[in-house]
Amino acid sequence: MKKYTLKDRVIVITGSTGGLGQAAAQTLRAKGAKLALLDLDLSKVESQAKTLGHDQVAKGWYADVCSLESLEVALANVAQHFGKIDVVIANAGVGKPESMQHMDPKTFERTIDINLNGVFRTFRAALPYVKNSHGYLLAVSSMAAFVHSPLNTHYTASKAGVWALCDSLRLELKPVDVGVGSLHPTFFKTPMMDAIQADPAGRAVWNSNTGIWKYVSIDEVVAGLVDAIERRRDIVIVPKKNTFIARAPGLLRNAIELMGFNSEGLAKMMQIDEKQHG
Repeated sequence: MKKYTLKDRVIVITGSTGGLGQAAAQTLRAKGAKLALLDLDLSKVESQAKTLGHDQVAKGWYADVCSLESLEVALANVAQHFGKIDVVIANAGVGKPESMQHMDPKTFERTIDINLNGVFRTFRAALPYVKNSHGYLLAVSSMAAFVHSPLNTHYTASKAGVWALCDSLRLELKPVDVGVGSLHPTFFKTPMMDAIQADPAGRAVWNSNTGIWKYVSIDEVVAGLVDAIERRRDIVIVPKKNTFIARAPGLLRNAIELMGFNSEGLAKMMQIDEKQHG
């Protein structure tokens, strides 16, 4: 497939001030892309844009992925400012390990609303623009779409839903030459992951960053993101060596779960969770 060049492409990133959003913005700008940065804190996103160049190459807007109207207004402003939109990256997301038994129902609903419904709203608002440019939509999912861990019913459900959403939408948009992909990184260092590792239940779930849960660098994740756009890929797994693990759960679910969550470890996780909420 011919490489989809990034120079002068207008790329929208939601959740742009987060760890991955910032790293991706820097790399995409270095490749010549024009960036529309969307986040909840307008002053923060405007400051981020200024570090990347003048407002004809990088500009920030307020947007809330929990509001379709907010995204529609933001993307209309982006299109008016830059004249087009080529690529949209649905990057906003939240997550923190917690058992269903002790979880506030609002936590489950909020996680789904941001991580899954937020992707729907972002892509829905973007459709008129990427159809005009024969562009590309990319959702940041996770290895959690394939490996469904304990204490993460809300998070795994949201990320598996993102993967399914992208697969279905890809078929809908294929006739109009719009690509749709999902990015599935394993763990990498971000403020969200720092908070998870600081939580006793989070450390118990992820085995203190060892084995098949070992971190990759954020540079590796950004490289996967760039590759997804340049090759208009359907799916990208980071690191690539996890591709088998990503594909295997449907066939080898019990073995994969045993590798990651043995009986002793599961009991310990639930005991920690019970103490935290007891």
